Amino acid sequence: MPPISLMIKPASSLCNLSCEYCFYKDVSHHREHLGFGVMEKETAEILIEKALQYADGENVSFAFQGGEPTIAGLDFFKFFTSKVKEKNIRNSNIFYGIQTNGTLVDAEWARFFHDNNFLVGLSLDGDYDGNKFRKKPSGDNSFYKILTTAELFKRNNVEFNILTVLTGFCADNGEKVYKFFRSKGFKYIQFIPCLKPFGSNEESELYMTPEQYGDFLIKVFNLYVKDYVRHNYISVRQFDNWVRLFLRQPVEQCGILGHCTHQFVSEANGNVYPCDFYCTDEYFLGNILETDFATMEKSETAKQFIKESLKIPEKCKNCNVFGLCRAGGCKRTQLSEDYCIAYKRFFTSCLPLFRVFINEKTWSV
Repeated sequence: MPPISLMIKPASSLCNLSCEYCFYKDVSHHREHLGFGVMEKETAEILIEKALQYADGENVSFAFQGGEPTIAGLDFFKFFTSKVKEKNIRNSNIFYGIQTNGTLVDAEWARFFHDNNFLVGLSLDGDYDGNKFRKKPSGDNSFYKILTTAELFKRNNVEFNILTVLTGFCADNGEKVYKFFRSKGFKYIQFIPCLKPFGSNEESELYMTPEQYGDFLIKVFNLYVKDYVRHNYISVRQFDNWVRLFLRQPVEQCGILGHCTHQFVSEANGNVYPCDFYCTDEYFLGNILETDFATMEKSETAKQFIKESLKIPEKCKNCNVFGLCRAGGCKRTQLSEDYCIAYKRFFTSCLPLFRVFINEKTWSV
């Protein structure tokens, strides 16, 4: 059987922050049930058993996301990792990841992440001003608590990267945001375009225009290349993957090839969907308490989900940057905004800079 990458929502859409742009709040409003509470340990155990059974000795990746996954509590995660050790009789290589806003994390959490080799994605949208949309329920900026958690991770040797929701405001201040991260010693960064709610055409400083995104990509990629040349390389996930495409090496970021791949996302009650952005009733694959991953992967819903992403727009078929742009990547981002102009500007302007990496035999982070 193939390796399996499983994203788990152990606390469903529950969150202790009130971020203005939360995409999963929008997702939960596009299904019958807004949320499914905290995952029962019995559900987690079955999820583990069936993931290991599907992999049959191949790699297994468990990634926890939300909402805010730490709301499930540290005891839940201790139970989960202990059950994986107990049930991994085929000796699969196990990889753990978690995306967290960091505001509930203390020293005990940090030690747990270190001891269990978790890769942590810590959500932070830049400096204090850039992080202004990532609010506590009181309306206060969560910036200082997140920075405190980043320092806690450093002291406990936790492997972590920074996940930034790329709003229109942050795009306008891209160089400032990048330099702030560099000043804090953050070496691994991921910029995630802020998504409009399903069916929305609203405009605000939350959502980038194609012009804003093009400016951001050009300016920040120039900084990225300069740091690489100066032997101060900082990993920017999207740029890393575009460099791999340019070098004709395998990529790892979902959507970068311009089509969807088989994934599994489990909600707290065991409901499984094909993508984090599409945990909606329309794309429900089944419940892990009642079926297994192999069956869900072969379902018509799963096949249709992949098929929907394979169609190439007519305007892309003869485009000279299609080899790197791949029709704009993730289909959910395309649904939110058409960034064709941004990608054309970026790749046309920056293609000469990609040649800096030609002598890299293997581009890895």
